[in-house]
Amino acid sequence: MYQFSGKLKTLSLALILLGAIGIAFSFWSAPKTLEAAKEIIAQQSSHGDGHGTSHEEVKTDAHHDVKEDNHASTKESHSKVESHGENHDDDHAEHVFHQMQNKPWAAVYVALFFFLGITLLVLAFYASQRVAQSGWSVVLFRVMEAITANLVPTSIIMIIIVVTAVMHVNHLFPWMGDGIFDPTSPNYDPIIDGKSWWMNVPGWAIRSVVYLAIWNAYRWFIRKNSIKEDTAEDGGKTYKLNYNISVGFIFLFMISESMMSWDWIMGLDPHWFSTLFGWYVLASLLVSALTVIAFVTIYLRSKDALPGVNDSHIHDLTKFMFGFSVFWTYLWFAQFMLIWYADIPEETTYFVARFNEYKLPFLGMVVMNFAFPILLLLNSDFKSLPWFVVIGGIAILGGHYIDIFVMIMPATVGAQWSFGIAEISSLLFFLGIFIYATFSAFAKANPIPKGNPFLEESEHFHYYNIEHRGEGSGDHH
Repeated sequence: MYQFSGKLKTLSLALILLGAIGIAFSFWSAPKTLEAAKEIIAQQSSHGDGHGTSHEEVKTDAHHDVKEDNHASTKESHSKVESHGENHDDDHAEHVFHQMQNKPWAAVYVALFFFLGITLLVLAFYASQRVAQSGWSVVLFRVMEAITANLVPTSIIMIIIVVTAVMHVNHLFPWMGDGIFDPTSPNYDPIIDGKSWWMNVPGWAIRSVVYLAIWNAYRWFIRKNSIKEDTAEDGGKTYKLNYNISVGFIFLFMISESMMSWDWIMGLDPHWFSTLFGWYVLASLLVSALTVIAFVTIYLRSKDALPGVNDSHIHDLTKFMFGFSVFWTYLWFAQFMLIWYADIPEETTYFVARFNEYKLPFLGMVVMNFAFPILLLLNSDFKSLPWFVVIGGIAILGGHYIDIFVMIMPATVGAQWSFGIAEISSLLFFLGIFIYATFSAFAKANPIPKGNPFLEESEHFHYYNIEHRGEGSGDHH
């Protein structure tokens, strides 16, 4: 049995504590008043905003245009323009103030969605292996089950985000603002009001709880019955029950994952829509999940905690990482190219916002998520080298974190984005939770699922004949 070492436990708790302190500091340091926000805006104007031209340059150009357009107007007209300019500055300051207050919430939300999504997709991949009755992956079942233990703490934190959003403690979702659905309000938004059949607070909150309940219920059931398989003497009934429940979960997962991506991500940009966004989010999280499975497997194998795992298992995991990286790139290009070519304002607004203020991370993550996996993992011989898989995996995880970052930040903080204490602290906090949940869960069960009928096939799995390696044989043994 694997023992959760004191050093690793201490590291996980230290990460949680350090992350919590950093998150608390980011909330404490956020501007509390509109005047404080105006002072920060003035500082940004004098030094530039860090993402291109300074706010002062933008305002100067706009003022110059006003002067040109109104050169022949009366003094009264000039006073109206000045008054309008002052009101515009106040509105801009208030808008930026809300973005600055959103920043720590958004940083936590990015890291939360990243780790929750990865854990969910590990669970879905695990279920798919049971449904497909795959032989090769059985020795990895306890690794995947252990990773899914992270679903419980991340789900609890997601519930907190949902509750605080409903109570208007955070303002991540603009469609929850006052007067958005009220035709008599100056904040009325007819586009969002047209989607009120879906975008309404009770429905959104109830759906969020239902998603988390379905995922956690399956995780609890399958973990309990998987351990029960080891000592079951019921002629395979437990195995068949696990198979049937997994079939039902895959069906519910495919529905709930798409709806979740609409509610939790697309809801941040309520004017925008994309028909394949659910698939896009799925691909991003699935690549990351496979990478995490590979990382945990490589670590536990190095500690001799996975006696049945050989190079061929690592090789197959890396093939999945490579294949779904290509799939993600296809979906990214399909979504971007079709929206760019159609040039429909309701669709292009999503990419315009990201090109204006997020060009470097938006384009950089494409390189990290496609070019790196292609160059590093294309060669079959490299797929079995743990250190090579780790290098490629770090690039993949970094790229897909940026992918989630670019999905969330433009709608929540706009031009006020940065990668600082809030973002780093959030990552450390959820990484600490992940390490503690995963390795404590792995230590509580036999690392070998002895009751699975495909165990022997998995333990003797070899992707290709080592003797014929130079001939490029792909025969299974």
